[in-house]
Amino acid sequence: MATRPCPDNITGLVLAGGLGRRMGGVDKGLHAWQGRPLIEHVLQRLAPQVGHLAINANRNLADYAALGHPVHRDAQAPDGGIPYAGPMAGLLAGLEACRTDWLVCVPCDAPLLPHDLVERLVAALAEPPAARLAVAVSRESDGSLQPQPVFCLLHTSLRTSLGAWITSGQSKVMMWLRQEGCAQAVFEQGDEFFNANTLGDLARSKVVQRAK
Repeated sequence: MATRPCPDNITGLVLAGGLGRRMGGVDKGLHAWQGRPLIEHVLQRLAPQVGHLAINANRNLADYAALGHPVHRDAQAPDGGIPYAGPMAGLLAGLEACRTDWLVCVPCDAPLLPHDLVERLVAALAEPPAARLAVAVSRESDGSLQPQPVFCLLHTSLRTSLGAWITSGQSKVMMWLRQEGCAQAVFEQGDEFFNANTLGDLARSKVVQRAK
């Protein structure tokens, strides 16, 4: 079994490397929400739960670096450009740069993420069978369970497996997580995983927050 995770040996990675197509191409992490960039809200919620923070970004690198945490780009394509291969590429960039045993991943557009996210993911790993990763699962309003694959805790030894998965042409995060035998942490409040894909989603998130 890998070393048991605790805050000191967990790095929190915020994924902000996407193209924001459904927001008209804006850099979502830097888009204002309640007077501050979205990523600042996410970092504020995640910081007390981990020992270290990092950001995955491919644009506006100086703006992200100004937040005071290491910034890791996706691996370059053969032509020297950034392939924008989705969250899996950002997750791999974080695993390859990580200097702790464990990495927890969250998206930059989820300002309401649970205050006990990491604690619950760590607890899920303690349940048999032994696993090297855990993923959050939310209970929806109809009672169904919805995996939240970009809210996950991983041991850094998984970087080789993830790299091979991406190289093989696979793009589904949840398929890889299941292949590796992920543990699951069930959260009863699905709104905590609200993520803003459009400007309309951001407006709705204000309503969700007022209702909490």
